[in-house]
Amino acid sequence: MKDAFGTPQSLLILGGTSEIALATARRLVARRTRTVWLAGRPSPALESAAAHLRDLGADARTVSFDALDSESHEEALGKVFAEGDIDMVLLAFGILGDQARDEGEPMAAVRVAQTNYTGAVSAGLICARALQAQGHGSLVVLSSVAGERARRANFIYGSSKAGLDAFAQGLGDALHGTGVHVMIVRPGFVRSKMTAGLAEAPMATTPEAVALAVETGLRRRSETVWVPGTLRMVMSALRHVPRPLFRRLPV
Repeated sequence: MKDAFGTPQSLLILGGTSEIALATARRLVARRTRTVWLAGRPSPALESAAAHLRDLGADARTVSFDALDSESHEEALGKVFAEGDIDMVLLAFGILGDQARDEGEPMAAVRVAQTNYTGAVSAGLICARALQAQGHGSLVVLSSVAGERARRANFIYGSSKAGLDAFAQGLGDALHGTGVHVMIVRPGFVRSKMTAGLAEAPMATTPEAVALAVETGLRRRSETVWVPGTLRMVMSALRHVPRPLFRRLPV
C-alpha cells in the first residue's frame, strides 16, 4: 500500500513499452516501488523493458494486453489483480496516427479512436472496479493538451484524447470517496519515439519531466497535472479564442 509520500509499492502499466510510462516506473522503483506489471502486446521490446526494471531492483512481470481487443481485457487484467493488490495503475497506451493519411482512410482514423478512447474506457473501468474492491489505489491517465481543443493539424488524435480526458474526469468523480484516486496528466509535445520527425511545438517536454510531474502529483493527490505547468494558462486562453481567429493561429 502507498506510504505517506504517495509512492506505490506495486504498479501496473497499461502500455508497457511507453517511454513516459517506463520513465515513471524508473522514478518510482528508485523510491519504493517493488512490483511492476507491464501490460502490452508480447514483443522483444516489452521483455526488454521488464528486464531493465529487474536490473533496477524491481520484480517486473509482463502480461499480454491488446488495447484493441476489449473482450480480452477482463481476463488479462483479472490475472494481474488476482496476484495481489495494485497500488497504482498507469494508463499509458495510445497512438498518434497520421492525420493527413487518416483523413483519407477512415478505418485508420477509427483505429486511433478505438485505441485511445474505446480501449481506455474498457481497461479503465475494469481497473477502477478492481481498485475500488481493494479500497485503495491510484489510476493515472495519460491524456494530452491536444484534447483541450481540436486543431486542424491533429483533430483525429485530439478528439480521441478529448474523449479520454472527459471519461477520466467523470470516473474520478464517480470514485470520489471510495479510496481510489484518479489523476489526469496532460503533457504538451513530448520528445519521444512517437513524435520523432515531427516539428517540435513550443514548451516541448520529455518523458522524464512527465515522470517527475506524475510522482509529484501522486504525492499531492492532484486530480489534474499539466506538463509543463505553464500550459495550463496557455490552454485556458486558447480555449476561449474565437474559432475564426483560432483557425489562423499557428498551433
